[in-house]
Amino acid sequence: MGLFSKIKEGLKKTRDSVVGQIDSMLKSFTKIDDDLFEELEELLVMGDVGINTAQRICEELKARVKRDGVKDPNQIMGMLRNVVREMLEGDTSLHLATKPSIILVIGVNGVGKTTTIGKISARLTREGKKVVIAAADTFRAAAIDQLAVWADRSGADLVKQGEGSDPAAVVFDAISAAKSRNADVIICDTAGRLHNKKNLMDELSKIGRIIDRELPEAEKEILLVLDAATGQNAVNQAREFKNSCGITGIVLTKLDGTARGGVVIAIKEDLNVPVKFIGVGEQIDDLQPFDPEDFANALFEPEQV
Repeated sequence: MGLFSKIKEGLKKTRDSVVGQIDSMLKSFTKIDDDLFEELEELLVMGDVGINTAQRICEELKARVKRDGVKDPNQIMGMLRNVVREMLEGDTSLHLATKPSIILVIGVNGVGKTTTIGKISARLTREGKKVVIAAADTFRAAAIDQLAVWADRSGADLVKQGEGSDPAAVVFDAISAAKSRNADVIICDTAGRLHNKKNLMDELSKIGRIIDRELPEAEKEILLVLDAATGQNAVNQAREFKNSCGITGIVLTKLDGTARGGVVIAIKEDLNVPVKFIGVGEQIDDLQPFDPEDFANALFEPEQV
């Protein structure tokens, strides 16, 4: 299965549910009027695009309809795809030019953080990079054990300490190991206890200070992992983390298992944070770099009959 086919298959539930309803609605109209845009906005909100983003999409569509003199409701779907693609455009690449570079992976428990680290590590090692993984979620022994499995599968080195160790000390050890082993990338796992937000943010700040002190020139990505199935709650999580510790990109997991793929648009438009990877399956290569054009085309491309 090619990359586009993987993304299209991963968005099937969203396409069948949300886009299918929009397509049926548009076919029920014989002219483009306020009622059409009202129904479209409602369907976009139901598809987890979010109220503000749905309103912006409809306002842009109205402007284009007026500008281009569009009369046929059947043309709206193609215009909608173009508007969404343009909203999602931006720099979605990882910035890892320094040696070593750092990827700090954050997010609440249960969103797929450990699996994401393993899949990014596998991707980087396939590209010829030497990767060191820091098992800095020391509050869950299971997280350390899972990372050990992923490190073995992906060919990365794992740096760990015992359960309950100081996470910043694990990151310090990983940086030292990366320097001595001439590694290209350090990927740091972190705890995900949002219920104790102050301690979590203090911990992330401490890790950040260690990185800034030991590798002041290194490029640093702070990737927030979100579960697409949580819809607007994912947007709220992203807002909290962005305000508390800054994030450079989003990894949206489990898109294949939910009809809430519209949350991608809400995250980018509401928070102006790029989505850098999307998870469209369980396999090691099912974490795909985010491509706005492929995403929009896969979301709005009709099924072949």
